[in-house]
This record gives sequence, structure tokens and C-alpha cells, in this order.
Amino acid sequence: MSQRRRRSLALLTSGVLALPLLTGCGAGDDEGGPAAAGQDIATTTRDKVADGGVLRWAVDSLPDTLNAFQADADATTSRIAGAVLPQLFVLDAKGRPVANPDYLEKAEVIEREPKQVVLYKLNQQAVWSDGREIGAPDFVAQWRALNGKDSAYWTARNAGYERIEKIEKGKTDLEVRVTFAKPYADWRSLFSPLYPKQVTGTPDAFNEGARGTLKVTAGPFALGAIDKKTGTAALTRNPRWWGKQAKLDTLVLTAVPRAERPAALAAGKVDLAEIDRSGAERIALARRDAAGKAGKGGAGAGGAPAHGPGAAVTPAQATLSWANAFGTDEEKAAQEKETRTKHTEAVKRYADEQAALRGFTVRKSLEPAYTQLAMNGASGPLADERVRRAVARALDRQALADLVLKPLGLPAKPVGSHVALAGQQAYADNSDALGGQDAKAAQALLADAGWRRGGKLTEPAGAKAGPESAPQDDGKTPAGPGTGNDGLYIVGEDDGANGEAAEAGAEAGADTRAAGDAAAADGERDGISPVLAPAPFGAQQKASLLAQAAAARTADDGKRSAARDGDAADPAKGSPAPAPAKPAARTSGNMLAKDGKALTLRFVLPAGPGSESLRTVGERISQTLRKLGVNTETIKVADDSFFKDHIASGQYDLALYSWPATAFPATDARPIFAKPEPAADGSLLVEQNYTRVGTDHIDQLFDQAVGELDEAQSRELVRKADARIWAAAGSIPLFQRPELVAVRPSLVNAGAFGLGAPRYQDIGWKKAPKAKEKKK
Repeated sequence: MSQRRRRSLALLTSGVLALPLLTGCGAGDDEGGPAAAGQDIATTTRDKVADGGVLRWAVDSLPDTLNAFQADADATTSRIAGAVLPQLFVLDAKGRPVANPDYLEKAEVIEREPKQVVLYKLNQQAVWSDGREIGAPDFVAQWRALNGKDSAYWTARNAGYERIEKIEKGKTDLEVRVTFAKPYADWRSLFSPLYPKQVTGTPDAFNEGARGTLKVTAGPFALGAIDKKTGTAALTRNPRWWGKQAKLDTLVLTAVPRAERPAALAAGKVDLAEIDRSGAERIALARRDAAGKAGKGGAGAGGAPAHGPGAAVTPAQATLSWANAFGTDEEKAAQEKETRTKHTEAVKRYADEQAALRGFTVRKSLEPAYTQLAMNGASGPLADERVRRAVARALDRQALADLVLKPLGLPAKPVGSHVALAGQQAYADNSDALGGQDAKAAQALLADAGWRRGGKLTEPAGAKAGPESAPQDDGKTPAGPGTGNDGLYIVGEDDGANGEAAEAGAEAGADTRAAGDAAAADGERDGISPVLAPAPFGAQQKASLLAQAAAARTADDGKRSAARDGDAADPAKGSPAPAPAKPAARTSGNMLAKDGKALTLRFVLPAGPGSESLRTVGERISQTLRKLGVNTETIKVADDSFFKDHIASGQYDLALYSWPATAFPATDARPIFAKPEPAADGSLLVEQNYTRVGTDHIDQLFDQAVGELDEAQSRELVRKADARIWAAAGSIPLFQRPELVAVRPSLVNAGAFGLGAPRYQDIGWKKAPKAKEKKK
């Protein structure tokens, strides 16, 4: 495994919160502009935060390892490391790394020629929990574990360490000199977190010793008990901490699946939890109801609740249910009574949860991650850059950002860079390298690539222009009503895609289609998407049947005309055998085709409960492409199959997924956009470039940037690489992901951290106001 692959694999597997603390500050502090959204953490000075208390913080799962440099490290691994281990550089509110004074007095490049030398001056009070000073032996052990020379170490994140030539003690024990064999612009990414030499000193200790415990730590918190049964990991205040004492006595990380978090908040199991849009809406409704601001329409029909399990029950349905429950059919009555009992319990449970959720508020920002439309350029129509650019030029990125972010009250501005986010120094909007939305330009690109409307179809019905080797279902996809995968729907194929055979019955089926169009329009106004509706199939089938009936009537009329001409009067003359009907030529109608194939792209989306916004965006993109003449076949797959079996394996044409932002793009963005290389066995080595689109020029720009010690010049090289990535049109950044965090209002210095890192020692509960303050 290459060094670049190991580094990026860690970013991918450890999630958005597992970002390394990277890149550098200094010259060009105004570069990148302001962050798109600031932190929402109820910032409070320490003197107004109470000493003591417990915070229960929801996480997705307990970590499989506490070693952040292993492949199965995750977001919880990084959260624990951030609280209990040295972080030499931490991210500020704009996602820019700054030296952490708790560990560093200074860190700087002191020599550039003949070789780069970085001098770290450590805080003289910094010690491990066993009393030993943090020093050069810890740096040396971590470098040797991660430089890739000893395969006995099971590492997944190595970039930068392989460039180090030697590490030695400086003039005092508090100084560490790091000499590089090759210049490394992103040296600030190294040694964060820093593990004690007890963990990194031997392969056995590195591979197994830090998976379930950390015996030696050096942060404001120490690692307490990890209880797999209760799904909790306790972090306790570190008595040896030399910095400002942690305000909390204990921080309890509690594993709670995202779908269960509103219930967990209501039950008092957690005090802080990142939630999705539906959870945020529940809290907003609870607070609105508590404030008595339900207003007009606040109650459902007949006094039923306006939201929750009972909201959809109409008076007629309620009456029918009562009649069945108390009717003469005993078996049916028993079943109905059981259903009514369960429903009543669900309504009560929901009401109780809503009453408890009134005690929470939602803090909002934008995550350090962006959602993109990925286009697989390995084969099929999207292997042609003109087709990829046409798809990209058709998109209204502003409308898509509005769709997701505006309802949440968050800034809705499209992301203009693949390699950084607004606020970070490397950020610049390079989307002009591709061009903005322009339907005419998109049509011209498709025409230049040979795609035409009304093209003759020679492929078998149902064949697609995309890669043919892909399965339509991985076997893990849920199916049936209510699973989000009730079947495939090909956008555009009910609009002339079936060629002249369908057009033969067009007139007879006009009323049906008009009614269907009206229903679709009503659905859009009611907030119901027409994209996945099965109705067009019914209309299409009726039109086909009417066409066959019309053809039969034409044949009968021909026979009657021949009889009137006397051809059948002579019994000696047999009726001539009818000529075989010539099959009607199939065309693509209003959609695009080329070489006998319709332009159809497989659009793969996750089917899980937390991906509603992705599916909404996917539907809007499909509608846009349909106007362009491009069919999209939407395929929804199980969440655990989405990335592994579809994105990473290349079994898709279009897909929506997110990449974590990085403060260190010269290193971390390189493998994501690296040009794929053929392997000896004929396969394609893609590193983390799942669009399979790359160029030698992009690779060269990243390679130059990572070795350029002039920070401003290095960032400029990264921006040039980003412009080339835009021009290649393998992926199109859409919007920064929303960050919604439910918290108790009295919790301060915590919530939606945005691009910044938590300062764990400052998190706590706000002091109760004094008597004099209450009177005021």
C-alpha cells in the first residue's frame, strides 16, 4: 500500500471528525476569506462556567481501536485522542491550524538549505500521566513506527513521516530537531496526536497495546472505563494536567445510533448529540408547542396532534377503526384493538418525548465536509469529458444548496473548491475553470459528443448506455414498500423513450398523460416528489395497448376494402396471405441517443434514514438532466453497501457523497484526485480517486505544492491543481454539509464546532445566576 493511500484511507475510515490538524498559519492570514458559517457553541468565558459536572455526549459507536494511525480508527477514536493526547497544532474557527500553547512554546522552520530543519520548543510543564517529560524519544518512536520502513507496524496513515531523515534532541531536553530528507510544506500535520513511546516503541505495542486502552496519556482528560455493555467510554479530569483545569469532572461518550438520538435525548441518556434534520424539526416543534405558538393549524383534525404518530389519522379513519374494534367480527375486532393499543402507546410515547425535548435547543453550523456529485469516468458515456462537462454545466448548484441549507436557516453558498472550504487559506472559488450553469452550453457539448434527440435505437429494450457489467442490486438492498427501494425509476423513459411504437397511441392516451402531468404538478406543490411515482408506467402501458388496438382496426379496414373491390368474389381465388408487419423503428424520442443506445446514467444513492437530503438532491438533479435529454436510473442501496460495493468498486455512473475537508490539501487531496494507474494484473489503481478521472498535470501540481516551503506559493500551486480538477469535471462540489447539534441550553463552549476543534477543558455547565443578577 502506498504512503499516499495509507494517509487518505485514514481520512476516509475515520470520518469527518477524524481530520488531522494540518497545514500552517503565518503569511496570508486573509486568504480564503471568512468561513461560510461560524461556530455555534455558546462561547462563554471560563469564569462563568461551573466547576464539576458530567456531560454525556452521543457518538456513533465505541471505537475498535484507540490508535488513530490504524485503518479501523474512527471519529470516536479521534475524539478521545483530542481530549487525552498531545495535539501540537489545533484548528481554529476558520479551520486553520495554530500552535497549541499547552504543548508548544514555538515550532518553526529554522533551516531550508541544505535541508529543511524544524525546531520544536516544548512547554516545560508538559508531562505524561506517568510523570515523564514529553520529549524527543516520543517523537523518534512515532517517526519510526510511521515512516513505512518497518512493515511490522500496522499503519494506515503515514504521509510526511517518510520524508524525515532524522530526529534528535536540541540544546535542551525541551527542544526537538526534525531534519527532512525532502522538503515538506505540510510539516505541521505531523505528531498530532502524539503518542507516548510506550505505544509506538515496538510493533506489538503499536498493533495491539493501544487498541482497547491507553495506559499513559497527556491531555486535560484521562481515559477511564470503556464499557461495551453500556456502550460508554468515560474520560475523567487529568490530575497531572498542567494547563487550565478541565471544567467537567467526567465526559461520557455514549454510543447512540443517529435514528435513536431524539429518543435518547428525551430519555435523559445524553446531553449533547449531533442530529439530522428530522430530529431538529422535532425539537423545534416541541419548543414551539411549549411556548404556545402553534397558531393556526397547530392541532390536527378533531383535536388530534398536529405532528407525530397520530397526525395523519383522519376522522373517517378513526371512525372506521372504532367500528372494526367493536364490530361483530371477533377476530377482526381483536386485531384492530391490538393495533389501536399499539397506536395509543406510540402517540403517548411521542408526546412524552416531545415534552422532554422542550428542554433542548439546536445549535447550527456547517460541517468541515462538502457534498459532491461524483461522475465515474472509467467507462460508458461519462468517459467522455464533454459528457461530464455537460452534466456539470446543467446543474444549478445554487438551487441545490438552497434546497438543503435554506430550510435550516444556514448560509446557502455553493462550494467553489475541491481542496478547501471558505475560511481556510487554500480556499479560492475556481469553478470558472469549468463554467457556470448554462443549458445551451451543455446541449452543445452533448451534440459535439455525438448525442442527438430522436436518435434511432438498435439496442434491446431496457439496455443502457452506461457500463454494462454493473449489477442492478447488490443483494443487500432493502426492497418493498417503506424501504425506500420500491423499484427502479428511469427518469425520461416515459417521455418518448419508447420510440414510434409508443407515439402511435399518443393521441388516444393524451387525456391520460395530461391527467398524470397535472397530478405530478400537484405533487410538487404538496411537497411530494413525482420522480419516484409509478404512475407513468401505467400511462405508458395504456398507450401501448391503445396503439395495438389502432393497428388492429387498420388491418380490418384493409380487408373490408379488398372485399368491396371484388377480390374475394371468386372462390377459386384464395385470400392472399397478409404481408408480415414491418416492425416500427424505435427512436429515443425527446431523449438523447448515440450509436443506437439511449443516454442513460445509473444514479446510485443510499437508502438509509439519514440520507433523505441526498435523495432529495438526487431527484432534483435527475429532473434537471431529463430536461437536457439524459435518462437517469435511480438505484437506492443499503447504507453499508453504498460505498464499499458501489462507489469504491466503480459500480455507478452518478453518485452523491461527501468528502471531509482538510487543512492540509497538498498532502491529503493528492490521492483523492490522483490519476489512476494500470496495475500488473490489468486492474486500475485508483487510490481514493473513485471518479477515476485524473491527469498527470494535476499530480505534478500537488507534488510541487507538497515540497514547496514558501507557504503562499504552495497554496497557489494547490489552487492551480483545483482549477484543473474543475476542468476535468470528475466531481462537482455542491454545498457544505449542515451540522445540527442538540444540546441542553445550559451547556456552554460546545455544540456545532464548524471548522474548528473542541477545546475540551473549557466545555461545561454555565453557572447559575447570582441573586443580584436575578433581580436585574
